[in-house]
Amino acid sequence: MCGITGLINFDGSPVAPEVLKRMTNAIMHRGPDGEGHWIEGNVGLGHRRLSIIDLSSAGHQPMISTDHRFLLTYNGEIYNYRELRTELEALGYWFRSQTDTEVVLHALECWGRDALLRFNGMFALALWDRKERELLLARDRYGIKPLYYARQAGCLAFGSEQKAITAVPAFQRKLDLPALLEYFTFQNIFTDRTLLEDVRILPAGHYAVLKQGQNDLKLFRYWDYRFREPEVAADKQAYLEELDRLFKQAVNRQLVSDVELGAYLSGGMDSGSITAIAAKSFPNLKTFTCGFDLSSASGIELAFDERTKAEAMSARFKTEHYEMVLKAGDMERCLPRLAWHLEEPRVGQSYPNYYAAKLAGKFVKVVLSGSGGDELFGGYPWRYYRAAMSQDFEHYIDQYYLYWQRLVDNRHLKQMFAPVKQQVDGVWTRDIFRDVFATHDNALDRPEDYINHSLYFEAKTFLHGLFVVEDKLSMAHGLESRVPFMDNDLVDFAMQCPVNLKLNNLAEVLRINENDVGDKQTAFFQKTNDGKQLLRDMMARYIPDDVTKAEKQGFSSPDASWFKGDSIEFVKRTLLNENSDIYGVLDYGAVRPLVEQHLKGEQNRRLLIWSLLNVDEWMKASL
Repeated sequence: MCGITGLINFDGSPVAPEVLKRMTNAIMHRGPDGEGHWIEGNVGLGHRRLSIIDLSSAGHQPMISTDHRFLLTYNGEIYNYRELRTELEALGYWFRSQTDTEVVLHALECWGRDALLRFNGMFALALWDRKERELLLARDRYGIKPLYYARQAGCLAFGSEQKAITAVPAFQRKLDLPALLEYFTFQNIFTDRTLLEDVRILPAGHYAVLKQGQNDLKLFRYWDYRFREPEVAADKQAYLEELDRLFKQAVNRQLVSDVELGAYLSGGMDSGSITAIAAKSFPNLKTFTCGFDLSSASGIELAFDERTKAEAMSARFKTEHYEMVLKAGDMERCLPRLAWHLEEPRVGQSYPNYYAAKLAGKFVKVVLSGSGGDELFGGYPWRYYRAAMSQDFEHYIDQYYLYWQRLVDNRHLKQMFAPVKQQVDGVWTRDIFRDVFATHDNALDRPEDYINHSLYFEAKTFLHGLFVVEDKLSMAHGLESRVPFMDNDLVDFAMQCPVNLKLNNLAEVLRINENDVGDKQTAFFQKTNDGKQLLRDMMARYIPDDVTKAEKQGFSSPDASWFKGDSIEFVKRTLLNENSDIYGVLDYGAVRPLVEQHLKGEQNRRLLIWSLLNVDEWMKASL
């Protein structure tokens, strides 16, 4: 786990060493253990190292191939590197280190771009071919590791974070208004845009090639999710046993490390099960939990602090457990640093993740995380059911698109963006939403097919957003976060697992009669313990029943209460201030009543308030 950068001057002028160093310095937090630079004419590669496997200097990057043809700068972990190394050694390749970096280099040298499909892990990389004068940029299947690039001021610049690109002196920073509209529609960005104009994120499962004499990167998709019903389903017990085998294999694969490794332990079943398996290999495994001061919380927020469950599991698995308790003021204190590190305020409130990573980073260099279990195994049934009985694809899009407008509806959005109407007039967010499915070639004949479409959508968008956040906030503290659920074999299994094994209540939902008396909204579209049924059944072998049978509970702080309580002055000072940066773009008269609705307790707009606060702080830090 590290940070990478690079620069190519299109006019052939040499890369200035001080510019490349500025770029690597901008992401120093990603790699405090070392730095490296390589420059040849108009091409420069940079690297910041966080030493995890083979801590010796043999792992220095950029790494050059034995024949001096290829240069690699790489960020990530390939968990099957030992198996690939054995294959490569049989083919005559010689290794001078124990690193996975050298395996990645030789694998690309040997198999070319086909090597990307052989990697089981997370990565973002740049490979320079000195002979062909060709650059390859690539990102892992699921987008766990980010990679940004920009063509501006006569050069191509790229990096693990946008700040590596903006460190190029000639780079002009300008807000990307279409991206901002997209963000305030979905609380996420589904295209490859970022909030900085000209800076793009390489899509997950893609690589890009820049050939000699060309100024344009050509993008290629090498992998995509495909959720589908199996042609012939096995019985449930067979699925259960296979899931158990693959889950244990995935966790154990990701335990490889030459530094101390720990695990998040939220109190939920995903992190709990990962801890249960990891603790068998690491006695006194260190675990970490963030809880919340609930003295001013109310309603469902009173269940947000899961420290008691985490402590019980820590005792059961005999881990060395550490906790911290967040208060309203902690959000206010961390926001400037968080916005600078995060760069892209995707998905929901992320400051608890920032503090959890800060806690873990004090004790270990590597931490296991439960991300991915919900999206692969159907953890959000109340979302899928809304569009499970669609008439056709367009009907499905209409229903699901409305649900995923997480912040405000189109009417309010239009009012908020009135000052920049002309610049965003051509942005159609329904089309952006629809385009997410462009490559998911699935027949839509049954409710199960629509649910598989929804699982695909969430993996491509929501989960990707979570990964971007997780990467930035863990690396802010020099911490490598690993996600065992995204093991290739486990993902392949999940994509072919029948929907009725994931969703316990599917048959009842499909029998909904609109003429029935009763509140169907409450019955089927609210949070339940219905999702991830197969996973719950498997995890019952490792963690207590009160955890596996619990209602789905995200890692969330009691912001709805804090924003109108302990932090109300902070919210007012920022969002009820006409001179705040964000009102250089958004209409103050349109935003103010929405914020006041929350402060008066008339409507819960915690997601909108968080997004406004975060974007305002990002504008201060990044423009």
